[in-house]
Amino acid sequence: MNHQQVIAHLQINGDIFRSLFKTVSDKQARWKPGPARWSMLEVINHLHDEEREDFRKRLTLVLSNPDAPWPGIDPERWVVERRYNERDLKESLDNFFGERASSLVWLQKLKSPDWQAAHHHPQMGPMSAEQLLANWLAHDLFHIRQVNELHFAYLV
Repeated sequence: MNHQQVIAHLQINGDIFRSLFKTVSDKQARWKPGPARWSMLEVINHLHDEEREDFRKRLTLVLSNPDAPWPGIDPERWVVERRYNERDLKESLDNFFGERASSLVWLQKLKSPDWQAAHHHPQMGPMSAEQLLANWLAHDLFHIRQVNELHFAYLV
């Protein structure tokens, strides 16, 4: 895996998210295609929380102390408990883009990271730093597709 290429892709994805949300109104941001589906506002707040509480935090732990326990996450619960769909769109976007910028600075400053360092996850087994980086990018790509689908569904 080309780690610098993955990191560059994370940076480009920030620009993609910025473009995808550029013309979104507050009404469209809160709209859901169904009761159990997420709105665009929920997606961007999810991305913000995952950026700081999941990917960057867990990758830091794997690289610095692979045996340390990982913080718990519960994205489905967070959507409701943290009231993502009631938040301000501009503030939510600024929060995500700020966290993404911090992540990119942190990733670029890593000096010869051991991408093979691994944390033993109780359910998923060993998770290497390299796998976490790949999952981070895959997570972005999934939500880029989701936001595009939300744009389409809202238009229809």
